[in-house]
Amino acid sequence: MNYLELKKWEDTHSSIWREIVSRFGQSDYDDEVKRTKHMATLKAEWDAKKYQRDRATEYPAIADQLDDIYHNGVDEWKKTIKAVKDKYPKE
Repeated sequence: MNYLELKKWEDTHSSIWREIVSRFGQSDYDDEVKRTKHMATLKAEWDAKKYQRDRATEYPAIADQLDDIYHNGVDEWKKTIKAVKDKYPKE
């Protein structure tokens, strides 16, 4: 799991460790000051993507979207998607 996909922020989640180690190296993770700084950076990135997580739970399943397109056309499908995008706008 990518840390951006976390439903709830948890400093101890393994994806946080993986992200810090992959970007900055194990030595930065082991250094408490650097780790804290990097975790703040990751948390800010995670916060900035909230609209994406909210949208993902609101969008209909792909199969339902395809069914909607088949039965109602692309224009009606776009209305469904736009309603979700309007509800959770990109900051």
